[in-house]
Amino acid sequence: MTNFMFITMMVGKLSPTDYVGFTFFVGCMAMMAASAFFFLSLNQFDKKWRTSVLVSGLITFIAAVHYFYMRDYWASFGESPTFFRYVDWVLTVPLMCVEFYLILKIAGAKQSLLWKMIIYSLIMLVTGYFGEAVNPENAQIWGLVSGIAYFAIVYEIWLGQASKLAAAAGGNVLASHKILCWFVLVGWAIYPLGYMLGTDGWYTGILGKGSVDVAYNIADAINKIGFGLVVYNLAVKSQAN
Repeated sequence: MTNFMFITMMVGKLSPTDYVGFTFFVGCMAMMAASAFFFLSLNQFDKKWRTSVLVSGLITFIAAVHYFYMRDYWASFGESPTFFRYVDWVLTVPLMCVEFYLILKIAGAKQSLLWKMIIYSLIMLVTGYFGEAVNPENAQIWGLVSGIAYFAIVYEIWLGQASKLAAAAGGNVLASHKILCWFVLVGWAIYPLGYMLGTDGWYTGILGKGSVDVAYNIADAINKIGFGLVVYNLAVKSQAN
């Protein structure tokens, strides 16, 4: 009982009108529920697809744990948890890139594609963090490097080696690959927009400044759960064939 009371005291109180905190809480619950769904469904798949579904569960589980902490951080300090958000991203975004490799292994994807995607994602995230939190005076330079890495990922999956492998695989793999590509092109677009709203640069005069925590939280849940559901659906269809 004492331990429970101590934990309760450590958890920041959310105001009923705190919509940012509410999206942190809902994001945590949604991604935890998705994790349970993916983990509990593993036994219905053979080894070929089990790893892909497992990675989907890991992505949402890692995010759920971080969102639980970020919700408490926001409630306690009223500040955007930039550092912890990037810790979440540096773990989950490379895993989302790994999903492309896993579903394309059927078409002969090599580990060079895997490492290329991981490196692009890490460059994108590390330089983004430097621009937001370490060296904000040069945010537009760090943002440029981060943006280049992002568009390298976009090029790779839409026009590069990954795209060619998906076309060679055809069928359900190609259809799922295209949906994941749209997630990256459209769903991930909120992140560079949020970066520009949160830092100073040539773009400030056009976009202004503001907090996009609500948009980040909603986009995170949609992108991460959506990624997993696309992979899960592909695994189900492949099992049925």
